[in-house]
Amino acid sequence: MVYNDRLIRALRKQEVDRLPVWYMRQAGRYDPDYRKIKEKYSLLEICRQPELAAEITMMPVRKLGVDAAILYSDIMNPVASLGVEFDIVKNIGPVIEQPIRTLADIERLKPIDVHKDLSHILETIAILDKELDVPLITFAGAPFTIASYLIEGRPSKSYIHTKAMMYGEPEAWFKLMDKLGDMVIAYLRTHVENGGKAFQLFDSWVGALAPSDFQRYVLPTITRIFAELRDLDVPKIYFPGVSSGELLPTLTDITAEAVGLDWRVSITEGRRRTGGKFAMQGNLDPYILTAPMEVIKQRAKEIIDDGISAPGFVFNLGHGLFPEASLDKLRELTEFVHEYSAEAILHQPTSRA
Repeated sequence: MVYNDRLIRALRKQEVDRLPVWYMRQAGRYDPDYRKIKEKYSLLEICRQPELAAEITMMPVRKLGVDAAILYSDIMNPVASLGVEFDIVKNIGPVIEQPIRTLADIERLKPIDVHKDLSHILETIAILDKELDVPLITFAGAPFTIASYLIEGRPSKSYIHTKAMMYGEPEAWFKLMDKLGDMVIAYLRTHVENGGKAFQLFDSWVGALAPSDFQRYVLPTITRIFAELRDLDVPKIYFPGVSSGELLPTLTDITAEAVGLDWRVSITEGRRRTGGKFAMQGNLDPYILTAPMEVIKQRAKEIIDDGISAPGFVFNLGHGLFPEASLDKLRELTEFVHEYSAEAILHQPTSRA
């Protein structure tokens, strides 16, 4: 078995012969075979069955030809170990039985015990480590994004309760950030110990904050997470989610290898805003996949040309795949990125990626 390490090399700003490709939510509802599985099992039920979760993780690698697998899981899984009861409700998302609203609620949260409570996830990672010929990316939800679900009780557009705690009860807020930061650190460390080859910290909704609020209320915990995991010899990616372009200049002190961008900021501009420190990942608008293939390829070409202009680029979407996306278009897009980027890299004056 030949191991494809293009993702690892690109994240470390090393030369590659073509760009690596993977897609956020690449194991999901756009795939008819996955939809059949979901007719029998919920997301959380699948996660508790390591063989099934591993098989779903591998499906897009086989079907699309992507250069990495991302663990089939959910960002809410580790909060179960804190003593939080939740469900993933169809067409809604995470729903918390008793939202976290007070300092007393936060103080009742237990420390995470990954081996006791989440051994099924570690078993899934171990299976994939043996089976895959591409890197396995594992992931965790970042503290602000997890806190927004815990406090609001379900997905929100305004984050009114979250911001009320952040602004009005800073003692409670920072205690919650500390507990969630500890959770993320312990969770991701066990992922790497069991076979994860890279990880991504998803901060899907932190773009709801002004840069000054992000720097004061969230960034210290993000910085601590990456600092405490710095000894792990795997590439680390921070994805600050949608509408987060204004936050990029604040990230220069985190010890990650890469930053993911949404489609609102170009790759070149993302590099400029982060001082050229990180490899970049992104950033096709997923809904361009509704367009004709020639439009998709033209937009992908523009992103590739931008991405290969400096070392360190991974082709991805600017957010996760949606259920109506076409598996055939994704397969053709993956082939196009590989073929076009290989030719473009080959004919650069200095080969770089």
